[in-house]
Amino acid sequence: MGAPNSGKRSGLDTETTLLWVVIAVVVAGVGSITGAVHLGSLLSRDGQELPANPFELVFSLISHKVTWPATATGVLIGLGVLALVIAVLVVRAVLRRKAKRSRVDAAAQYMAKGRDLKALSLRGATATAERLGVKGSPGVPVGKTVLGGQMVYGSWEDMHIDIWGPRTGKTTSRAIPAILAAPGAALVTSNKRDIVDGTRDVRAADGPVWVFDPQGVALEEPSWWWNPLSYVTDEVRAARLADHFAAGSRGPEAKTDAYFDPAGQDLLAGLLLAAALDDRPITQVHTWLTRPSDDEAVDILKAGGFIQTANAVGGVINAPEKQRGGVYGTALQMASCLTNRQVATWVTPQGDTDTRDQFDPAAFVRSKGTLYSLSKEGKGTAGPLVTALTVAVVEAAEELAVHSPGGRLANPMIGVLDEAANVCRWRELPNLYSHYGSRGIVLMTILQSWSQGVEVWGRDGMRKLWSASNIKVYGGGVAEAEFLGELAQLVGEYRYSNTTRSRSKQGTSHSRDDDRKERTLDVSELAAFPRGRAIMFASGAPAALLETVPWMNGPHAEAVRASIAAHDPSNKPQPAATATSNRWITAGASDD
Repeated sequence: MGAPNSGKRSGLDTETTLLWVVIAVVVAGVGSITGAVHLGSLLSRDGQELPANPFELVFSLISHKVTWPATATGVLIGLGVLALVIAVLVVRAVLRRKAKRSRVDAAAQYMAKGRDLKALSLRGATATAERLGVKGSPGVPVGKTVLGGQMVYGSWEDMHIDIWGPRTGKTTSRAIPAILAAPGAALVTSNKRDIVDGTRDVRAADGPVWVFDPQGVALEEPSWWWNPLSYVTDEVRAARLADHFAAGSRGPEAKTDAYFDPAGQDLLAGLLLAAALDDRPITQVHTWLTRPSDDEAVDILKAGGFIQTANAVGGVINAPEKQRGGVYGTALQMASCLTNRQVATWVTPQGDTDTRDQFDPAAFVRSKGTLYSLSKEGKGTAGPLVTALTVAVVEAAEELAVHSPGGRLANPMIGVLDEAANVCRWRELPNLYSHYGSRGIVLMTILQSWSQGVEVWGRDGMRKLWSASNIKVYGGGVAEAEFLGELAQLVGEYRYSNTTRSRSKQGTSHSRDDDRKERTLDVSELAAFPRGRAIMFASGAPAALLETVPWMNGPHAEAVRASIAAHDPSNKPQPAATATSNRWITAGASDD
């Protein structure tokens, strides 16, 4: 961005500027000569009585009333060299500063000042953390103000939402620093391994690390397992789990049927509850869905006292064949991720002698552990299970908070929901967001665009999520004019003065307009926002222009580098089948 006043007349015209230049040259020249004569006379001890007035001294030199000391020449040369050195240093400092400055930095003077962000400064955030009884971390780092260079933090009561386009630095500047700042348990979702590799060893120093990787995103082996049905204790939780399967199984443009989708989701909920009541693995649900006439689940539900749910499932089983087929087919599609054998090993016990640890959300939220839940979009996605695991952990944290002093976690839990619209499609999130902040459950939802959020939560839901967030951060890389237009309005306008000069036969006249307004940042500037800059909208403060602070510039830089190197996939031995395949390819290539 150019200077905000670009294209407008300055209050200083050319003649005034030249006048000030002449004055500066005269003052510098007279000052240098005066200093050289005084110092030279002192060094040569010529005993001259020198006028105190610099200009009188110069005129006395011209009229030969004062003699130029011999040593004054050397002194004048020395002053010139010193002035040159200072000028070079100043120019270098200015150039270095300009090199670090971004084209949008001029807008910072019209945005939040230090006093506006007092509560988010290190001192303010530390005071809030002490009030909440949190030790060791002032809050979630957001960035450094361009104007003033102070670091700002979200407190342990604040909820975050971030919108950063692809390749804009959201992982390095927001996700990883937030995970490393967590004083208690940390929950992370993503569709890439970089966030895991960079933080797992650093976090392992404080507590256990769990990597839920049913699709092999980080090539993690299923050394532990989690039973999704352990979350299902009644028909309400069964319905919630079914909703996660429904949301995760549909693409952004998928059309829903007004009858079959709700009916299929209800059927899935009933079967999930039946499997939980009878201690069956979750894969049993998929088996029941492939046998529309099997009424075993109905008997289990009746024996468990869930008569209405049993009647609902039985009603579908006894419905006309076409109707029953449509409902079962819809529910089967929702549970399609259970057909993946690789996924199944993460959510079912492997025989009666399975010695793997079973993940317990209630125990996890009492620890300082870290849970990474990974999945990819598309067919075979484990997104529904990632969402279910995320919700199970957050609700376990809420349950612990309810029974903790003050109704909040003593050690706040942070949840970094990276790629939330792709891997954690939690439809109830906007309705719960503001509530979790008061419980010490700090969530950071990271999206690549506004429209991503609209696909998951709808227009009203996305606005609700945005409004419920205390810290909103835009990191650039988005080209949605409507969203950027609203951002520009939130950033606001600035006032400026415009002076015009006109000449006529009667002379020169000036007019001044002190009430001009212009957008601080317009849509095109927000669309082309430079990497390394972000805009923060914090509750109760004007928009602030920030310099992003990646983990490379943070206190854990060396530990993160070591963690990345330790888990670099290229350093791991290849499986035998892959190695054989590679040898075959190499041999084939040499034969060619």
